[in-house]
Amino acid sequence: MSEPSGYLLVGATAAIVTFLLTPLVGWVATRVGWVAEPDERHVHATPTPNVGGVAMFVGFLIAMLLASSLNRFDPLFVDNSEPLGVLLGCGLVFVIGFLDDILDLSPPAKVTGIVVAGVVLVFKGVTMFNFRVPFLGFFQLDDWSPLVTVLWLLGMTQAVNLIDGLDGLAAGIVAIAAGSFFLYGTHVSDLNLLVEPNIGPLIAVIAAGVCVGFLPHNFNPARIFMGDGGALFLGALMATSTSVVGGRANPGAAANPANAQGLAGQTYFFLAPLFIPLFILGVPILDMFFAILRQATRR
Repeated sequence: MSEPSGYLLVGATAAIVTFLLTPLVGWVATRVGWVAEPDERHVHATPTPNVGGVAMFVGFLIAMLLASSLNRFDPLFVDNSEPLGVLLGCGLVFVIGFLDDILDLSPPAKVTGIVVAGVVLVFKGVTMFNFRVPFLGFFQLDDWSPLVTVLWLLGMTQAVNLIDGLDGLAAGIVAIAAGSFFLYGTHVSDLNLLVEPNIGPLIAVIAAGVCVGFLPHNFNPARIFMGDGGALFLGALMATSTSVVGGRANPGAAANPANAQGLAGQTYFFLAPLFIPLFILGVPILDMFFAILRQATRR
């Protein structure tokens, strides 16, 4: 599954569709009034469309449709409920964000909706199986898996949403993070260190693709914003990708020095599934932490 040409074709499709569709979404949004008005909390000086997440979501759908039609991805789509789970769960997160962009939902309503999306992911099997703690071994999540999945989804969606405050920032960071995680996911798959089939690398390359396609329209001065629909959706894609890669390490492979490529491979395997998601998403995660800290200290 890690041969790159199919992945790159799907990622490029996501980028091209998003790039071409974003101006149309902006044109429609301007005419129906789905715009962010200038005020003291924003730096833009003119009304700007704020529903660019629509183009991202359509790019994701087209890329997933293409992947499902390619024979090389049959192990992911045949007799596997996870692709539908990603579509439904991440789609629900997008709808929640989009409704917030045009109707201004209350925070409890948004959190409730994201929790429901997490439950959908759990129901369709898009969850972590285990967690590797360096030098302490594997911890099977079992009954804890639904809670961890929902909390991980909540954390990632809010982390990306909180950094979406400057032109190109959220899309740029997620593009780098998703691209890095795609490379990491395919590498550990090559080492036979993942429970297969694993949808994580596919979701990561699509996330990178929609960001690359959106960025030309979002660079300063931005002609369109992704809005909460786009930011929460990107967070959901990163949450699902990192959870099914970092949370599905193969314990049997780690115990086999041949599969883990000796001591160095085992050390890499022990450490990476725990820390790679935190490293590549370190900026939004730390930003979320400090934002909460600032809010709490100011009551």
